[in-house]
Amino acid sequence: MPGYAEPAVSGVPGAEGEKAKEPFVRIEGVSCRFGAAEAVRDVSLAVERGAIFGLVGSDGAGKSTLLRMAATMLKPATGRITIDGLDVVADRAAVKDRIGYMPQHFGLYQDLTVEENIDFFMNIFGIRGTERKARKALYLGFSNLLPFTDRPAGKLSGGMKQKLGLACVLVHEPKLLILDEPTNGVDPVSRQEFWEILGRMREKGMTILVSTAYLDEGERCDRLGLMHRAELLATATPAEIRSRFPNLEEAIIERIREADADLAQDAFKTGQEGPPS
Repeated sequence: MPGYAEPAVSGVPGAEGEKAKEPFVRIEGVSCRFGAAEAVRDVSLAVERGAIFGLVGSDGAGKSTLLRMAATMLKPATGRITIDGLDVVADRAAVKDRIGYMPQHFGLYQDLTVEENIDFFMNIFGIRGTERKARKALYLGFSNLLPFTDRPAGKLSGGMKQKLGLACVLVHEPKLLILDEPTNGVDPVSRQEFWEILGRMREKGMTILVSTAYLDEGERCDRLGLMHRAELLATATPAEIRSRFPNLEEAIIERIREADADLAQDAFKTGQEGPPS
């Protein structure tokens, strides 16, 4: 059966040329406004090929807006974003072929079955023949959804819906996966399974840009970007961020307090208290 490892999804070890040495995602001086409200202010960061880069921060920090710009859904007011060397504005069509984007509320069709939903997305991407059958088995298998192919999406649990959404995003085998708080409201077991899938995607060379409200998920990222009130306060590994603190949560809260003394911080979830209400 053809597997995920066959396509050249990103800069896997052994890739040749200078391009493979460059960050897969570059965000340079990017800003975005909605009327008088500044959603993102002069943000710059880089995401290495084959890495998981996580965005964390208080609610309304600008994480979703930044991801939507990277996913070509919004045009930056200032600055530039490149993905695999392509400009998200000037080369939008080519960029869209390289990315998979899963927003907070992914558009599954509730009345369609699991199989019909994934078939719909494969139709969009023109995946036919034996490759279609192989990818369906692969990604529904990764997501542990093969026993539920005849179940309507509307009758799936929250965790299963998110895994089906991820499978639908993965069928065209993007080089970059962009996920906006994909496990928000999902039970802890399903969150663990979801991140195991992401780990397998990274092992195959996929680059992942994800926002999360759960700091145990932040620990799973190669690097983190901390956002607050439209600004990027820091980028570092989880270990570097929490180096002087008992845990990542306390480190991030202190860093935000340094930038915003009036903040009453209660936006983060450690992942230990169960699903949010």
